Amino acid sequence: MARMLLQEATPEVYRGFMKIAGLIHRGPLPRPTQELIKIRASQLNGCAFCVDHHIRDFRALGEPEERVHHLTVWRESPLYTEPERAALAYTEAVTRREPVGDELWETLRKHYPDDRELGDLAALVSLINALNLFGVPLKLRPPVRD
Repeated sequence: MARMLLQEATPEVYRGFMKIAGLIHRGPLPRPTQELIKIRASQLNGCAFCVDHHIRDFRALGEPEERVHHLTVWRESPLYTEPERAALAYTEAVTRREPVGDELWETLRKHYPDDRELGDLAALVSLINALNLFGVPLKLRPPVRD
């Protein structure tokens, strides 16, 4: 059982996070890329609730199951586009609190030349990490399904 549900404890703060999520969701960053970012960061942070939720969202987009299965080994898998690879590399660096070097940034800029799209990508990585930092210590768990 969760220690606390943010939406009940502080609904205004929760709505603020969801408003930002909605702005990114409706922006120019491709939906599959958004979900890949959220799944990968959540995997690295150990947020079972978020991994479950975002895999379901990814699959609802009609994405092949193999792309979910290969995500932990995305560097070795042929199932991701070059823009997705750049987004995943950035996601991993930020999530692991590693420096984002000029080479990685230039690769991102090459694949996401639109400032809004790249800004949404950077914001999404920060947002999912923040949400994971709620989910893990508050012990959010996915529902048990039959």
